[in-house]
Amino acid sequence: MGVWNQVAQYLYLKKKDPDAPKNFAVKFMHGINRISILLFLLAMIILAFKLLRH
Repeated sequence: MGVWNQVAQYLYLKKKDPDAPKNFAVKFMHGINRISILLFLLAMIILAFKLLRH
């Protein structure tokens, strides 16, 4: 599976793979990855606004 497909699944832009493993560790890892992607996107938006204001 490609990186962009995985990111799309994390952000609920694409359906999840029905053959993907479903245990607690994988769910927890995907949750942490989702939080880190969202925080990264938020930081990029804040940096863009700061750069555009100056």
